[in-house]
This record gives sequence, structure tokens and C-alpha cells, in this order.
Amino acid sequence: MFRKLVPRNWILQKVSSESCLPRSRGQISTSQKNRFRTPLATSVRSVFSLPSQAQVVICGAGVVGNSIAYHLTRDGWTDVVVLDQYEIGSGTSHNGSGVLGLFKPSSERHFVSYSVSLIKSLQDQGYNLDFKQCGSLNLARTRDRAIAMKRRLAYTKPSGLECEWLDRHEIKRLHPNLYTDDLEGGVWVPDDAVADPYLVCNTLASLAQRQGAKYFEGCTVKRIVTDEVPHSQIVPRVTEILTSEGSIKCEYFVNASGMWARNLGEQSSPKVRVPVFPAEHFYLHTYPVMEALDGLPVVRDYDSHMFCLTKNKEFMIGGFERHAKPAFDYGIPHNWRETLKGDYEQFGPIRKAAEHRLPLLREVEYQPLVNAPDNFTPDGKWILGETPEIDNYFVAVGMNGNSLQGAGGAAQAIAEWIMYGSPAKEMLAFDVRRFIDLHNNRRYLKERVREVVGRHYEILYPGQCEYRLARKLRCSPIYSEQESRGAVFGTRMGFERPLYFDLSHKRGDPPSQMPEGSFRKPAFFDCVREEYQACREGVGVIDLSSFTKIEIKSVGFDKNRQFDAEEMKSTADNLYRSKSAGNQVVEYMQKLCSNDVNTPVGGVIHTGMQNERGGYENDCLLIRRTDNSYLMLAPTTQQTRIMDWMRRQITADACVSVSDVTSMYTVLSVIGPKSREMLSLICNQNLNFHGHMAKEINIAYASGVVVLSFTHMGEPGFTLIIPAEYTLHIYNQLMKIGHDYGLRNVGMMTMRALRVEKFIPFWAEELDSSVTPYEVGRGYKVKLNKEYFIGKFALMRQANQGMTRRLVHFTLDDSFDVDEDIWPWGGEPIYRNGIYVGNTTSSSFGFTLNKMICLGWVKHHDGKAVAPEYIIGKSRFEIDIAGRRYPANASLQPPKMHVVKMDGFASYRPKLRGIVA
Repeated sequence: MFRKLVPRNWILQKVSSESCLPRSRGQISTSQKNRFRTPLATSVRSVFSLPSQAQVVICGAGVVGNSIAYHLTRDGWTDVVVLDQYEIGSGTSHNGSGVLGLFKPSSERHFVSYSVSLIKSLQDQGYNLDFKQCGSLNLARTRDRAIAMKRRLAYTKPSGLECEWLDRHEIKRLHPNLYTDDLEGGVWVPDDAVADPYLVCNTLASLAQRQGAKYFEGCTVKRIVTDEVPHSQIVPRVTEILTSEGSIKCEYFVNASGMWARNLGEQSSPKVRVPVFPAEHFYLHTYPVMEALDGLPVVRDYDSHMFCLTKNKEFMIGGFERHAKPAFDYGIPHNWRETLKGDYEQFGPIRKAAEHRLPLLREVEYQPLVNAPDNFTPDGKWILGETPEIDNYFVAVGMNGNSLQGAGGAAQAIAEWIMYGSPAKEMLAFDVRRFIDLHNNRRYLKERVREVVGRHYEILYPGQCEYRLARKLRCSPIYSEQESRGAVFGTRMGFERPLYFDLSHKRGDPPSQMPEGSFRKPAFFDCVREEYQACREGVGVIDLSSFTKIEIKSVGFDKNRQFDAEEMKSTADNLYRSKSAGNQVVEYMQKLCSNDVNTPVGGVIHTGMQNERGGYENDCLLIRRTDNSYLMLAPTTQQTRIMDWMRRQITADACVSVSDVTSMYTVLSVIGPKSREMLSLICNQNLNFHGHMAKEINIAYASGVVVLSFTHMGEPGFTLIIPAEYTLHIYNQLMKIGHDYGLRNVGMMTMRALRVEKFIPFWAEELDSSVTPYEVGRGYKVKLNKEYFIGKFALMRQANQGMTRRLVHFTLDDSFDVDEDIWPWGGEPIYRNGIYVGNTTSSSFGFTLNKMICLGWVKHHDGKAVAPEYIIGKSRFEIDIAGRRYPANASLQPPKMHVVKMDGFASYRPKLRGIVA
């Protein structure tokens, strides 16, 4: 039998009531606390039948699921049903640190800030949530940790969050129990808070019920039913939820089932990827001690992977182990709580660190160690949003050790997405579509979770801290050759990509590794410089095989296919589909793209795909392969996201198909002034192109190679799209002939240097769904004079009204010492005449300009439109790097740089070494 909850009166009563939980429990014992922790703590229950339908069904009555229900019902969506296989708050929400930390990257801080505001508001209304804004001390024991904190401090302060750098003596005054002699300092954040996650969880559930939501406990979701049509390009939609207690039809489904989310994702057709895996997570409580004052700040000792706080006269110690333990090797058992034991050996280093930082803990008595597993994701970030596999199926999981932090902001974002059809704020970092099937592999997740837990407290040097575990999974056909030539690899979407090539490496040496990270000039600086010079003066080869590749084409009507009543409304409809199939792909792409993509066969177009607000959904290269087909190159991380977006634009009567062909082809970019001359030795056609064009030619013994007269770095050269089986052959041929042309293998670090110096914006750094082409200087690629395309009206308005922000190219002046100073790495605040106006997005050293280059957003300090005069007029710009401001010269145009044309080497003929002609 399952139970429908009526409001829990003991939760909803105001603080003044004698029957509610005490605000301060004083010397309350563990057994007393457990009375309140028991999910079945109230006997106010009734039995009801499951409704036959609801607008929204939420699976998981944890703090996140309850918060989604609360926000939906608060805003008038009251036809909401919440299901849980056990009881409210019986999953990972019942336990946890309850810390609400605001000293985070901006993308996450906005969500946590709302969580703090929500919980504080409920506490002010009289609900006892044990909420206290005690502040936090974030400690730095090493110089690099201090730099990392000062960098974050610099870009956090302008957002309005109160925070400041303290020396060890000031830290001691705020928390007298701390040992501070070995500290470099720390950051004080007075608005950080703690709350009881269990009380928050149950209060949100009760409020949601009061506002109209219906809760059913002991009800297991068996299957999510969709209207899937086999072989259709249309994304199926949720229609019905089958449970252990019957079925319920619905419009929207939310998977907020925590540790069970991945398994639940497999209970539908098509299956939904939810890449989460639980890791053991430990908390150690002391018995009450006089020194554990409730007003003491939360302590985060990042270098020891430890945090400590006080609650109810007790110290609570927790942490994020460097080498975590996956939980539940063979699935989550029904009695999962009983199977978990406190692992004192695993937790030992954290306890030792806590006793070092707070010496009084050496003398206190501890309660038994609590093993409270929580969900972690492959990259340590939440998983939020509408799934690419099923329309109206949302996920909100992967809270990575602290579900309370996302309970407010992340849940509000999901509720708004459901109600309004799109996210109200940019959520690229947390988008469920950032994954592919690889990330949902159980063995992969189990291995990755061992590492991802500890990374929460690691110093993550920008671009220099790659994952160690679950590697070498997606590899280019030339991976082994690159490794033998000194490649140092990083991963993107699980794909191994050379970051740079180690100059000191010799064939036969062990594989080169990334050196120790630094916030200053990186150890691989000279390697990147050599690769850069090859691209500017000789030839460089960059492996871009990780790029997303999608084939878009018209599909004819199959007269032999059997259509059901829904698909075949009339014979006339099908005849129309057959006749119009040939040009539908052009109409479809013209609707999606802001540039004019109706180019002749062989044409190459660089275009954006915009949303209705004019923001980028994709930044891509389109090759017109035939009259009715295109091949698209898009950013690596767009592999799932853009496929989903494009499929959602296909109407029921459209004869268009989109196919992911990423693994069928590799991409080599051959760039530099000598690239044409070198390639001409091993190809059978003239490589003189008129404009941006594509030709299918033979290279060496390989056939079917598509050569583009386009590169992504602004340098002269070619992009080769190669059938995967020929890649090694072509690469070896290039290496044979390349010596006389100064050929070098080139990595992604050099690609970054080339594009930043030339003011070329990239996806996920400068471009996202909130950014328009006009704001990044690409208005010339928007064709407002063509027929309707998505985002046209928004771009027309912006073209007439002006922009409230602009992407700007900055060069730091000579006061910046590239050898000694801390480098900008992205995110640094920008000041105009002493007033904060924006942040950098990406940066690199410009080897031609011989200066440090930054790209960054600038807004008008008064909120007005940003005219060019605001940037290039009488303005004094500075960029704050870890607390020190450096003068910078601003420009809205790429710098003037000498480019050596390929034609300058037409007469050069090297000695051939057994080349295949």
C-alpha cells in the first residue's frame, strides 16, 4: 500500500508553537535528533488512489524534487504529483552538511545565492530550518592556493558579494579555535550560511502540498511511456508514467530521484542518459562541547580537503577525499542504509587534518562516523534541463555532495523552464546535453567518481588540470603517432586531443605528461611558441577530429513504407512531401541559420544558429555537399546539444534528416603560408580556391577527402575532412614531406593563441545562448534581408536599438611582465575609468603582438547601450588579475597583423622523399 501525505503539521507550525522543532536544541543527544530524522515521524496519514492524470509528475521527494514542486505550485501550476519509492526526504536529502557556500564561480553562485535567499525567507516567515548566516573562512595554506582565492576574490567582489582577504591574525580573531601559524591567509565570506537539509526538505514538501501538490509515498516508477515513432526524426514526448500503484498520464516528467536517477533514465524508450554515480561521503560529529559555539564560521581548509562547522554545540567534520570510494558496486539495494559502514581508514586523513586545524578536537569524544553517500557527475557539476532523448522529460540531479546548495536556484530554474518553455538564465555549464553515451557507461562513471570528488577542493590550474582516470576512450586514428611525437593530451567530450607537443620528447620516450600547473607563465610556453611560429611561417597540422560532424539532408518519400493514421493524414500530404523533399533541406537550414546558406554546391558558409532571443544555439561551418545535403562542423561539446536542438526544429511533415557522423570522419587543419605548396605534392587537383569552397579530391592513396579553403584560426591553409580509415595514411604522408616546409604538429593551446590574438570568439567561452552576433562583431554574417529565420526579429530590434554589451579585444601594456606576473586566464574583472564594466572570457599570449591578449565583455556602467565611442574613446581600461590592476588597450577590431600569403612560396620545390604522388 502506498500513502498520500497530508501536510505535516509539525513542520508547518510557526516557531512560536510549542510542538515545532526547537530552534536551538542545546545538549540534545544523537538519539533525540534521530527522532526528528525519521521519515515516518508523524502519524497524520491517509490512503488515496493515484490520480489518472496530472500536468507535472516529479519522481523523487528529496530536497530538489520538493523545491521544484514548491516553485511550480507557488506560481500557479498546482496540478503537480510527487512520487517517491520510500518516504519524503528518505534519500540523500536526509543527511548532509547543510552548508550554503557563495564563494564559487559565477555560474554556480547565482543559483546558491537564490537558495540562501529562499531558505532565509522561509525562516523569517517562522519555519524552523536551523538557518544561520555564520559566514565562512576559506583558508589558503600555500601560495598557489592564495593566488587561486585572490583571483576568485577579484571577480566575485564586483558581483556584490561581500568578501575580503584576511591574514592569519584576522582569521584567528574570527575563529579562536583555529591553528593559523601555517596559513598564507584566507577569504572571509560573511553571508555564507548553514541550515538543516532535512528540515528544509520537509518544509518545502509541506508548502508544496499546501499550494496544491499531491504527494505519494511508497510508489515506485516502473516506466516512462512516450509517443515514440520508430525511425522518426521527431523527438518523442512523455505521455504516461507507469508505477507500482497504477498509471498516470502527464505532460511533463521530472527525474529528481538522486542516486536512483541513472537507473530511472533506463526505464523509458528511448533511454535517457543521466550520468551520475554515488560515492561514499562521510561526516564525523563530536558530542556536545562548550567550545562549539553556533556562531562560529564554517571552516574550509581546501589544501587538506576538509571542512568543519558547528551545529547544536557539536563540531561536524567533513571533506572531499582525494581518492574517493564509489558506493554500491552492484546497484543500490533496498536496505542501502544498512549496507554502509563508516570507513575510518578512508576518513582518517580528513580527521587528522581537522585535528591539526582545530587542536581542541584531539581531546573531544566523537560519535560514530556517518557514511552518507551522494551523487556525483563526471565533471562535478549539476545536471539540469530537458533531456535530448525525450521532450518534456526534465532532470535535476547530481548535487555532488551538497543537495541543499542547489535546492533553491537549480529547482527554480527547472520550474521556470517547464512553465515558460526555455531557461530564464544561461545554464550551459549544467546542461544535461553536455554528455554522450560514453559518460553514462557504468564502468566509466565508477572510475571517474574516484577522482571527481577530490577535485572539488583541488587547485584547478586553468587548462592544466586534466582528469587522470577513465582516459584513452575516444581517440583519433593518429593518437599513437601523436603520442610517440610528444603529444600532451587533454580531453573534451571524452575525446583525447593534443594540447601541445613536448619539444624535449624523443621517439621511444615514455609518453609526455602535463607538468605541474601554474598561474604564471606555463612550463609549456616555449612549445606553444614553436608551434605558433610554424603556423605563421611554415606549416602546422592540428588534429580537430573531436569536432562535431552532422549530416543534414532531404529524404524522399518511400512509397513502400507503411504509415499509420497519425503519420498519413491523406495521400495528398504524402505526395506533397515527395515532391518537395528535394529542397526542404535548404528551407530547413535557412530557417535555422542567420547567414544565407543557400550557396552553390561546394560552397562553405560560416554561420550562427540563433534562438528566438537572437542568442547562439550553435556556431558552425556548413559545406553544401549536394543540392539536397549539407555537412556541418560544430564545436566538440555541441555533439549532443546541437543534434537535440536541430531535431526539435523538424516538423512532422518535413522530409529532412539529421545524422551524427562524428566518428566517420577525422579533421586535420593544415595551416600556414607553405600549406598549399606542401599539399600539392600529394594530391591530384589544383588547390587554388576562389573564396570559401570545398572540393572532394584524392590525397596520396586516399580518396573521398573533402578539402576546405577555410581554417578556424584565421591563418591561410586548408581543412581536410577525411574518412576515418585513411587518416593514418594521410598523416604519415604529411610527416614525410613536411620537414622541408617547417612542418610541426600543433595542439589546442596554439589554436587558442592564434584565435585569441586575432579576436575570434569561440563557443562556450564567448558564445552561448545569451550572446548575439552583433555583440561579438559578427553582424556582417547576419542576413536580415532573407526570409524568416529563428531569431530574426530579435536581431532586427538589436540592430536598431543598439547593444547593452560588446566583446572587446584587450592588449595589456608593458607594465605586465609575462615572465614574472600572474597571468590572466579568463574571468578577470574589467574596469573603465575605475568603474567595473565586465569580465574577461579568454586570454593568451600574442606571439606576433608580443603582448598578453584578453577578450572580454564590456557593459555600460549606467546600463545604457554601448556605443563604439564608449570603448575606443577617452577611456582608461584596466584588468584586475588576482587583486592587481594592469592597464589595457581596448579595440573592437582584430589587430593589424602581417599575414604571409600562400602564393609567396609557389616557386619553392623541396627534395622529395619517396612521396606518393
